[in-house]
Amino acid sequence: MCPSNNKGTKGLLHSSEECVSIDEVLNRVGDKWSLQVISQLGAGTLRFTELKRSVAGISQRMLTLTLRQLERDGLVERTVYPIVPPKVEYKLSDFGRTILVPVTDLANWALTYRLDIQAAREAFDSRQLEASGTKRS
Repeated sequence: MCPSNNKGTKGLLHSSEECVSIDEVLNRVGDKWSLQVISQLGAGTLRFTELKRSVAGISQRMLTLTLRQLERDGLVERTVYPIVPPKVEYKLSDFGRTILVPVTDLANWALTYRLDIQAAREAFDSRQLEASGTKRS
């Protein structure tokens, strides 16, 4: 995904080390749940159960794992209040809020071009079927 850049120029070319960092970030935000959690927390602080209700289909285990990874990466802050019953809140850190603009831009791009992507996939699949000698009905 990330071509090596031996000349030190900037742009789309990056060093192998930079590519590893880029891939790590893309893998984190590109997994099944992280973007949805980031998006929900972009609207404000939420408790675990509120977050679970707002992210359709996520299990308690996956939400826990996702929040831990986002917290580990510095994107989410977890606050535990010493009361009974325990109260735990999650919010985007100041650093985590910096990802909202590029994520929103990417989401808008995906929505703008979703039909183009679908058409390209269908054309590709059709060519593959024709090349294999199987006709689509």
